[in-house]
Amino acid sequence: MTKTVQQPAPGLGRRAQAAIGLGLAALISGAWIALHIYAIFVFELTWASLPLGIGIAVLQCWLSVGVFIISHDAMHGSLAPGWARLNGAIGGGLLFLYAGFGWRKMRDAHFDHHIHAGREGDPDFDTANPSHFWRWYTTFLMRYFGWRSIVYVSTLVTIYWLVVGVPMVQIVLVFGLPAIASSLQLFYFGTYRPHRHADDGFGDRHNARSDDFSPLVSLATCFHFGYHHEHHIYPQTPWWALPRRRRATAETIRS
Repeated sequence: MTKTVQQPAPGLGRRAQAAIGLGLAALISGAWIALHIYAIFVFELTWASLPLGIGIAVLQCWLSVGVFIISHDAMHGSLAPGWARLNGAIGGGLLFLYAGFGWRKMRDAHFDHHIHAGREGDPDFDTANPSHFWRWYTTFLMRYFGWRSIVYVSTLVTIYWLVVGVPMVQIVLVFGLPAIASSLQLFYFGTYRPHRHADDGFGDRHNARSDDFSPLVSLATCFHFGYHHEHHIYPQTPWWALPRRRRATAETIRS
């Protein structure tokens, strides 16, 4: 296992990076939790409110992706550089709330991913299906969605349905579908597209490519995680600084 990166991103001091990262983390995770509470305990699904329910599901999916990306930054220590325990507390807490994931297992697996990206030994990679989306996604789910996640999700659904009295169709719409869709979104933009084996190959040992998206599209698709080659080269760069890192890298190549 590699050590967690604790240096700040180039051009930023530790305090500045931590202030920005923690502020954005509070905004995104706070909105995610608040929307979930509203969707379960306040919102009432009817035919008239169905468009709002769909809007809630779409927004909750996107916020769920953001919550996972925040946890990912915490794994690298780039959420709050120099504050290992704070990174672990926030990252571990959000991973558990996201799907009952264990912090150490996810963090260690992610470090293995960086060491063996796109080849044997990479827990995010399917060596038997290096370019087949659905088979690879199924392997991905089986490796990470274990008994802890099943117990966690089942417990929440049971409480919401039988104790709180939320209709199952509402639980599926505002809780189940956003969770599943966010895993697909994260996998497609953050794993499959960057690391799939294709005719264009890879440029270096990181076995990763980046999407040529504008910053706005990049934010909408996967919180800039599509700038994946830059992330592998500079894992100390937090998600919100990846567009600047990408521009700086391009300018260096041109010069």
